[in-house]
Amino acid sequence: MSLDVTFLGTGSAYPSPARGASALVLRREGQCWLFDCGEGTQTQLMRSHLRAAKITKIFITHLHGDHFFGLPGLLCTLSLQSNAEPNKPPVDIYGPLGLRSFLWRSLELSHSQLLFPYAVHELVPTRDQCPAEEFRDFSGLDRDEAARQGPPGRVLHLDPGEDSYLLVEDEQLVVRAFRLFHRIPSFGFVLEEKPRPGRLNVQKLKELG
Repeated sequence: MSLDVTFLGTGSAYPSPARGASALVLRREGQCWLFDCGEGTQTQLMRSHLRAAKITKIFITHLHGDHFFGLPGLLCTLSLQSNAEPNKPPVDIYGPLGLRSFLWRSLELSHSQLLFPYAVHELVPTRDQCPAEEFRDFSGLDRDEAARQGPPGRVLHLDPGEDSYLLVEDEQLVVRAFRLFHRIPSFGFVLEEKPRPGRLNVQKLKELG
């Protein structure tokens, strides 16, 4: 399995002419996984060798603007580059609780209609991930009828046994989220490659005695 990482932005607080806000892309098996999507990420993608249309998963570490304000615009650009395909798999978006409501309301208020499906999988934080006075409970954002018409997705709770959140698992790797301490709840993402058994050439061993 080949993995390739491209940094699109390493700046913080606000973008600058020479340094984009937080965003990086991991390429694997012909897919692109985007980690954070600060303002200007789609412009940085256009300057790179990457194809935005290859993005299949997006991971947001926390809900500070320099890490996710570029997301609605990027999704709209991806839609402009897409064709309506009835069986197209959704773009999976992972991030803290509140991300689904933000995306749905941003796209709804701007009358943006995406030509591809997307799903938002929200991680429920614990109160010890940030100073007590900064913690906000966003669990009630989607209770009204209108918001329930938004994108599908899972609500992921901490697995106390693993002390993490299981996000993705396939034949080759596992992706988990771990809690980080920040001014607001934040998550780190870990990609762990599964053990690959080697191939034993029995005939060669016999020839070598």
